[in-house]
This record gives sequence, structure tokens and C-alpha cells, in this order.
Amino acid sequence: MIGRIYQLSDIHFGVENKAAVEAALAHCHETPPDLVLITGDITQQGFRDEFEAAARWIKAMPEPVFVTVGNHDVPYWNAYDRLFQPWKRFETSTGHPAHDHQFETDKLMVRGVTTARGWQARLNWSKGVIDLDQTRRAAEALAATPRDHLRILACHHPLIEMIGAPMTGEVKRGRAAAEIFAGAGVDIIASGHVHVPFALPIGVGDHRCYAVGCGTLSVRERGMAPSFNCITWSEAEICVTALAWTGSRFEAQRTWNLDRRVD
Repeated sequence: MIGRIYQLSDIHFGVENKAAVEAALAHCHETPPDLVLITGDITQQGFRDEFEAAARWIKAMPEPVFVTVGNHDVPYWNAYDRLFQPWKRFETSTGHPAHDHQFETDKLMVRGVTTARGWQARLNWSKGVIDLDQTRRAAEALAATPRDHLRILACHHPLIEMIGAPMTGEVKRGRAAAEIFAGAGVDIIASGHVHVPFALPIGVGDHRCYAVGCGTLSVRERGMAPSFNCITWSEAEICVTALAWTGSRFEAQRTWNLDRRVD
């Protein structure tokens, strides 16, 4: 094994599963990873007290931590902020930028792309949108990292739909963006939003770019227990294990073994 990442998502502070949230924090400290990756929806309605609680939890995590923004991280009840400064509270509380976020070590690189919007011209503005200029900037940065690094694109909404998921992301331009990332040699497109874990290949190119979705740590369950992902990798393989909350501890629920690119 070369490294380990814990991916957590959709904590929804305000309606978080308190026991699971505390146990997940303890788990991350028991076996410190190379990165704690949080893929959005850290709050439920974007209230200040929710962000304050989320910030305390994030800052208590073992470093390094990488956080992306989700559609629930906008101030839901403040029309002005939703339109003109939708990510101000997120950035102020977490210290992480909403756009063009990047992290790199000697064995992995993560780049963030924002798929959430404070407002958009469709009835369900909680669905995803991706900007292809931002996509290309992220793809170029990831493609430039050494070939043996694990390359991760982090966003909130799945860029492609998972068959059988309890809800959809309906990301505008999502398929086009996924093809760009696959062509750039990205290993993982990590996301949340649907509240269930999954790992499946993007069906383009060499089929070695994988969509990896994370469960929730909130009480907003969609047919599955709260969970988060443990992602490990070697030169030949990526292993994604969904750790599910039993009510007293996290246990391995399902594991996906995914082949890496080989030169």
C-alpha cells in the first residue's frame, strides 16, 4: 500500500448523526491518513451556527484536510448572499477556497471543482452545474503531476449518474467534464450528494478513471446507514471500502478493487 485517504461527505451539520460524526473523527485519528477529503454539504441550511460546528469538527481532524463546497453550503434563506456571495460563509469558516482548490504531496494530488450554485435558471437549483473552463484548468493541473501520483478530482455532485441511486445530480455538462478528466489521466472523481457509496469506471477512454461516491454522516439517510470511505492505493490497484455505522462503531460494508493505469 502506498497511501490512505478518508473521504467523508454530506455531514449536514444541523441534522448530523452526532454519534457517527464523533466516531468518524475518532476513527480518522486512530489511523491517520495521507489526507482527509470532505466532498461538500458540511451544513444543512448554511446557517452561521452550522458552519461554526462544521468548522470545529474539520479543524479537529488530523491534517491535511481538503474540503469542497456543496449545494447545502449556501445561505438558504438569504437571497442576497445566495446571489452575490454564496460561498463567503463556507470560505470564512473552513479556510478553504470554493474555487480552484488544490493540494499535492509526493504521492497524490487533489484538485477541487465547484458543481454547486447559489442560484441557477432551473426549478431545482440544488442540482449540479460544472464550468468547462474550470474543468480544463483542473484537468491541466492534474495531468501535469507525476504519472505515479494518485490523481483525484473532488466535487460535490457525481458527474455521471449511478444506476439505482436514490437521487440524481443532473450535472449540466457533467459527461463532457468526465471525459476531459478521464483524458487527462485522472484516477478518481470523488463526490457526495447522493448519500450512498459507490465506485464505478467512467465509461470512456481506458476505463481507468473511476467515479467514487461517498455516503452521509447525517440523519438524512436514503436507505443506507451513515458511512464514509477509506481509499487506499498501490501501484496497481485502488481499493475503496465503505465503512458503515452500526450504531456503536464503523464496520466495512463493501469494498471495490479498481485497477490502476499501467504504463
